[in-house]
Amino acid sequence: MKTRLGSIEAGGTKFILAVADETYEIVAKKRIPTLTPDETLAACIDFFKANPVDAIGLGSFGPIGIKSGTVDYGHILATPKPGWAGTNIVGILTAALQVPIYFTTDVNASVYGEYIAGEAKDVDAAVYFTIGTGIGGGAIQNGRFIGGYSHLEMGHAPVMMHPDDDFVGGCPFHGNHCFEGVAAGPTIEARTGERGENLQRDNPVFDYIDYYAAQMAFNAYVNLTPEKIIFGGSVINDADMVKVRQYFDQLNNGYVQVPSDLIVHSHFPDNASATVGDFALALSLLE
Repeated sequence: MKTRLGSIEAGGTKFILAVADETYEIVAKKRIPTLTPDETLAACIDFFKANPVDAIGLGSFGPIGIKSGTVDYGHILATPKPGWAGTNIVGILTAALQVPIYFTTDVNASVYGEYIAGEAKDVDAAVYFTIGTGIGGGAIQNGRFIGGYSHLEMGHAPVMMHPDDDFVGGCPFHGNHCFEGVAAGPTIEARTGERGENLQRDNPVFDYIDYYAAQMAFNAYVNLTPEKIIFGGSVINDADMVKVRQYFDQLNNGYVQVPSDLIVHSHFPDNASATVGDFALALSLLE
């Protein structure tokens, strides 16, 4: 029997389910909406019963309990996603599918995918930021995720507001005092009344987001000095990297030396780095 690897990319609006072989060649894939935990996890279970796997990598929206041996391991924690707080996602899936599950954040899975086969495959240290429904960051050093008691929450770090931005903020915990509160996808519609995909890219709201992305990158660089800082997610694209690098240089003001190719957009189309990372993490459980 050939080894089959499973991936669950658990997002705030959708779950991407996939099965691949040991070379990460996808043999089955499905997208399902993020509904209630009962509905969504039942759909996951049905998919993997129809497409059996030997192990699953599960990269989830957060915050989540990822430290094994603690009472909240495998659970969704204090998420603003209605109905999901406290869900024992790993316990439910393990009981139904009887396979090992590598549980981490969606951004950890993404940075691992970039480290294995993407923009960070030739470096030892990298940071990945996603800007989408929410904002998160994952960091890796020599093949290991950076974290301790829990995972990183880089999207909720304090932010310095753009001089022209008077948005009150969209984070239920921090208002406009964190990156997710001022730069995540829902803040675009909250500011303009239109979804981001319906706006021209010269709309000032995207300049704000590039400014905040540069702040995230600068904070990551002076704290962790990664060799690559990679952006993904539905809000930011490859063309934005020019403005992000310009704002980064302004923030740095010539202080520290940085690689010319430090800030890049994800190697993978359709933000598929998390899926690749999930497959690789699932394989690590079998090795």
